[in-house]
Amino acid sequence: MTDPSLLPAAEAVRRIALGDLSATALTEAFLARIAQREPALRAFVQHDPALVLREAARRDASRAAGRPAGPLEGIAFGVKDVLDTADQLSQYGSPIWAGHRPRSDAACVALARRAGAVILGKTVTTEFATRRPGPTANPANLNHTPGGSSSGSAAGAAAGFFHAGFGTQTAGSILRPAAFCGAVGFKPSFGTLHRGGMKVMSESLDTIGVLTRSTSDAATVMAGLTGGDFGTPETKPGRAPRLAVVLGPNEDLAAPETRALLEHVSGLAAKAGASVAQVALPPAVLAGFAAHALVMNGESAQGLAWEADHAWAQFSPVLREAQARGRGYSLAQVNEGRAAFAAARAAFADVIAGYDAVLTPAAPGEAPEGLEWTGDPGFNSLWTLLHVPCVSVPVGPGPRGLPLGVQVVAAFGADAACLAWGEWVRQVTAG
Repeated sequence: MTDPSLLPAAEAVRRIALGDLSATALTEAFLARIAQREPALRAFVQHDPALVLREAARRDASRAAGRPAGPLEGIAFGVKDVLDTADQLSQYGSPIWAGHRPRSDAACVALARRAGAVILGKTVTTEFATRRPGPTANPANLNHTPGGSSSGSAAGAAAGFFHAGFGTQTAGSILRPAAFCGAVGFKPSFGTLHRGGMKVMSESLDTIGVLTRSTSDAATVMAGLTGGDFGTPETKPGRAPRLAVVLGPNEDLAAPETRALLEHVSGLAAKAGASVAQVALPPAVLAGFAAHALVMNGESAQGLAWEADHAWAQFSPVLREAQARGRGYSLAQVNEGRAAFAAARAAFADVIAGYDAVLTPAAPGEAPEGLEWTGDPGFNSLWTLLHVPCVSVPVGPGPRGLPLGVQVVAAFGADAACLAWGEWVRQVTAG
């Protein structure tokens, strides 16, 4: 058998169910890949091969005892370290929580284990999933950031360390690092994955999603986690999509390669039969975008109230600044921002009703050089506040040889369609 870590998630599950592959053999293949690249990549904040192999052995023993294979049997996961794990520390990227060991798994982690998954470790996050970066490097070029805040999950997915890494997004923390690393990043409709056991920062925005090697893997793991239907994105649809091309309110952030990329992808989509139209967003959507930072910082100041009162000095300077700004907002101001979000969602529902999906940048350009900054989320925060499903798919290298991605957005609840049209766009660009 070829390296089993290269198998798509669905195929790995099928072979394990048939008895042609064991969870232990699959896990060992991933551990070998991790051992080779992790010293330079530093995607994990915690990774214990012995613990991982014991978990895989338990999966195999359960199968040998007659338990049916789960929908994610043997599938390898990385868990962003803002999500609790009962068998490993959960430190949220902050020295304030050094050594913290929860009693239970986050809901999404518990669901992954229930479905048969094997947890390979905790992946690096920025400080409380905000700005201060961790040590993770971009697998495409170690001198560049992998993006954030789901840094380790993006880098690990792109490097083939696991089938899926859990990520979270408040502004652009799944989509941007996926684009920078050349992975697939999927932010489902808001609330699809339960946030129990997550270090929540913004009640209105925080969304749990996954970073994978393919849209097919994203659909497989989301279906296995939720029991929902996320489709088979690799299946060719019966028609080409109706695409709305949107640069969005932060179009000035777009690097020349991003503008050229969006034009190129739009042209290829039209040539493949898609209906492609440039669309301007209505004022209500733009007003919602203008309220994003206020709501995010105002709610995050509430979310970190204990840390601010007991460990203010252990915040990074950039987080102290954001916290001070957030604490300066009144409840009335935050509620006005939330109302603007609701109006934006209603207005966007009217916009997307005439299209299958939106085509928009996933990031301003290639990943910035250095590890001190994870890049600007300006092309993601709008879609996060709208609560709609988004997928970033890799579409080739930029001028410096680093990955570029495009973002495909669908209507709220149309998660399977989002993945399907994202894969359609990827295939069109792949020729």
